[in-house]
Amino acid sequence: MWTDRYDPAVVREELAVLAAHGLNMTRSFFFWPDFQPEPDRLDEDCIARYADFLDAHADAGMTTIPTFVVGHMSGENWDPAWRAGRDLYRDVWFVGRQAWYVRELTARFGSHPAVAGWLLSNEVPIYGGEAPHDVVAAWAGLLIDAIRAGGSTLPVSIGDGAWGIETTGHDNGFRLRDLAPLSDFVGPHVYRMESDRIRQHLKAAWVAELCRVGELPVVLEEFGVTDAYVSAHGAADYYRQQLYNTLLAGAVGWIAWNNTDFDDLVAERPYSHHPFELHFGITDSTGAPKPALHELAGFAADLAAMGADGLRRSSREAALVLPSHLAEGYPFSRETERAHIVAVGEQAYIAAREADVPVAVEREIADGGVASDYRLYLVPSVKQLCGPTWQQLSSLADEGAIVYASYCAGETAEQRGPWWAFTEELFGVRIDTDYGLVEPIEGDTVTIELTTDLGTLHVGDRLHVRAAGTPDARAYLPVVVTDGEVLAVDDHGRPALVGRRHGDGYAVLCTYPLEYMAARSARVNPEDTWRLYDALAARARVHRPVAVADPEVFAATIEHDDGRRFAVFASQHGQETSVTPVVASGALHTLDGTLAPVVDLGPYGTAVREIV
Repeated sequence: MWTDRYDPAVVREELAVLAAHGLNMTRSFFFWPDFQPEPDRLDEDCIARYADFLDAHADAGMTTIPTFVVGHMSGENWDPAWRAGRDLYRDVWFVGRQAWYVRELTARFGSHPAVAGWLLSNEVPIYGGEAPHDVVAAWAGLLIDAIRAGGSTLPVSIGDGAWGIETTGHDNGFRLRDLAPLSDFVGPHVYRMESDRIRQHLKAAWVAELCRVGELPVVLEEFGVTDAYVSAHGAADYYRQQLYNTLLAGAVGWIAWNNTDFDDLVAERPYSHHPFELHFGITDSTGAPKPALHELAGFAADLAAMGADGLRRSSREAALVLPSHLAEGYPFSRETERAHIVAVGEQAYIAAREADVPVAVEREIADGGVASDYRLYLVPSVKQLCGPTWQQLSSLADEGAIVYASYCAGETAEQRGPWWAFTEELFGVRIDTDYGLVEPIEGDTVTIELTTDLGTLHVGDRLHVRAAGTPDARAYLPVVVTDGEVLAVDDHGRPALVGRRHGDGYAVLCTYPLEYMAARSARVNPEDTWRLYDALAARARVHRPVAVADPEVFAATIEHDDGRRFAVFASQHGQETSVTPVVASGALHTLDGTLAPVVDLGPYGTAVREIV
């Protein structure tokens, strides 16, 4: 684009289409081989075209986030001709040339009113490879220092995609905790594919929750779909679900990949060998809006009606606990075990959303400890949790909290079994297992029948859960009940749910890895774990500002600094549906002020209502 295809008129036409649909910014790339053709020279023709590009944004009332080190995009890597195989992060001279390039471009463009912020890179782990986390942080720090030396105080982030240990369990060196002190926002890139529709619809929301490190704002920096993979209505559904669900997960910005289709470039790399990359556009190759752009326009209109700048997450009284083994890099920790934590946490998050339980994702503190101001603690299918945390959970129950944990032996035979402590003190059971063996779950379905009332579940109610997983983890936990009480039994009459009173609180053990088995199942949601979470939330008296009886219609709230409250609904039904939500206080109105106690939703539809 910057060397031989730049057309000022086309750029302005495209920006006008975006602005007309409520979009107010873009993300743009300095293609590195073109902008820095020699170690100590910038290409002035590219510079001039980018300056016009910025002017076009200002004319359209839009801004952009320039991205510096773009050596990767759409399935291919490109080096500056002079790189000569040097290490992107470690070679002192090469990093110095990068810093010069960043400083010079910042000095050229940092004062332009169309520049909203900066990104160091585009998915740089694919281009520069992985590296030790301290090396990555040093590299990022030097380039951010170069931005500041260039005179800009605008927000900056890394552009790596947020694919590191905190979100995936794989340590690629780009640790959010290391980069948070250097960054002004976190920018996940989300394209993950699933075997379950509801998991797919909540995927970006879950990633956004995992990215909340250091209290930085989360911007969904890159997401989208290609026409090669999805129908037009499927693309619209995907965009709609990602936008509204990530809003509720705390995202404050959304950048779609990408502006337009590239049909005329089919014979050019990378599109010649990655032809599916041609059709990610929110407009087609003629510039006409596609369904995804219409979804963005509707979302932008809702944000404007609510007053986007003042929106904040509603308070939450339930915590989903993530073991610190995910991100702390303890000695002899395994990637398989960390990936397990991500997967079961995600499934628990889904069950909470299906039960309309406002849940906060709380990371366990290194070596033990968790935030202490929740009514309900969910510790799903846990193999690993630090000893002091188990002790603290008992204390939290003594103080009035409801604590729930479900067993899981883990997916590896190495140290297979629960890394638990104070199990009898917390749950009132003794583990009744043989060393080195797990008790396999036989049959395709586990049935759990209530023998004692628990919240919204009553004696005789049954939960049916699909059995799944590896031979190591598809297992239940035999227990002998001491001073606990059996709340439910399995198909064989064995304890499946056991509760123990603690002062004003209560602890509940599930002897089956419900969340794990669901996480390892295709097309499983909604599954009955949401009913258990609903019951636990009721037992804990968790405040739910809005709720729907149907687990396939999510309901949650978001608040404005001026005191207004909004309810957001997202249907997981493939056909039209209507619901009458239960509102804890107030009544539902449309955003134009009409009383609307019934919410009509299209297929995979969303709706926003003000609670008055």
